[in-house]
Amino acid sequence: MNAYAMKQYQTVSVHAQVSEADPHRLIQMLFEGGLQRLAQARGALEHGNIPLKGELIGKAMGIIGGLRESVDREKGGEIAANLDNLYAFMQQRLSQANLQNDPAMLDEVASLLREIKQGWDGIRQS
Repeated sequence: MNAYAMKQYQTVSVHAQVSEADPHRLIQMLFEGGLQRLAQARGALEHGNIPLKGELIGKAMGIIGGLRESVDREKGGEIAANLDNLYAFMQQRLSQANLQNDPAMLDEVASLLREIKQGWDGIRQS
């Protein structure tokens, strides 16, 4: 399967998942997408593909921005405020990682995102 066909298939697959997902699953998909982009950015950095690294970090920042927009600051109180601040911190660290080509910063953000995702995944199980 050529690269264009694979990309089209993936796009259709994602659109199908999004159209069928409940709000909880949509947030899980954002976490998954963010983690995937961070892993890809780290790989691009390790292989010296700086333009791709920048593009992928930008996508990860956009996903984290989407997560940040989903925080209900009015109903969530202090927890929501703390989560919003954590997302802002992650975006700042990704900006620094991009400028400094620092894989440790990418790992730091990925670790934070995984931790939040684990908590979010636990909500569904309760």
